[in-house]
Amino acid sequence: METPVAVKPKIAFFDFTSCEGCQLTVVDSLADHIELLSVVEIVQFREAMSERGEDYQIAFIEGSCTRPSDEPRLKAIREQADIVVALGACAHLGGINSIRNRQPLQDVRAYVYGEEAELFETYPARPISAVIDVDVSIPGCPINPREFVQTVKMLLQGRQPEPPDYPLCIECKSLENVCVYLRGKTCLGPITRAGCDAICPAYGDGCEGCRGIISNPNYEAMKAVLDWHGLDMAEVEAKTTMFLTYQTMNMDEKKENGHGH
Repeated sequence: METPVAVKPKIAFFDFTSCEGCQLTVVDSLADHIELLSVVEIVQFREAMSERGEDYQIAFIEGSCTRPSDEPRLKAIREQADIVVALGACAHLGGINSIRNRQPLQDVRAYVYGEEAELFETYPARPISAVIDVDVSIPGCPINPREFVQTVKMLLQGRQPEPPDYPLCIECKSLENVCVYLRGKTCLGPITRAGCDAICPAYGDGCEGCRGIISNPNYEAMKAVLDWHGLDMAEVEAKTTMFLTYQTMNMDEKKENGHGH
């Protein structure tokens, strides 16, 4: 009697508006963890291969949704895939691309494209979760290689990966980093999701929030930290514009409509 051959899950990688740095991190991660390539079949990955297959179970998507034509493509991916993973800050949060949402769209188009602005379709940048349901998110800019490998292994085991939902400050303390507030700098650590090995504070720079805000941020505690160091919330709000524009603008809109605090 022949032993049945195990069917490898088919995986595809897709890119929307992004620098594709997260996909490069994936390439590096797979180079260090060759064993993963023996248990999955990658059928589409423009960054690493020319072949293309449209039959896949798990879709990893990098980049934010920035054009009307992105939506049908995202929905087609969602329809095909059993599991959709938002790969990195742009797909997860809207990322750096969302900074432009703070300015009139026509002004941004004219600045970038000049006289040919009307030839290029665009609209306010959004995370992919604003268009389709997302099953798993791997935060960061770029993603953490260790977290990517762990996520893939958990998915193959039928488990639901969950990124840490506690403040970066906890990670900093465990690593015995000197708090950047003691260096006279601002940091989003008290309200930002951990899981990146606190790489920015470890090198003496304040967190920019690329992993997103935790589900229950303590803004009062954040204000207390700022007061203690002679700083104010405006400095933190300026720092959130790098990666968190989409989230903060939505929060402001809810407050204006009486749905938030």
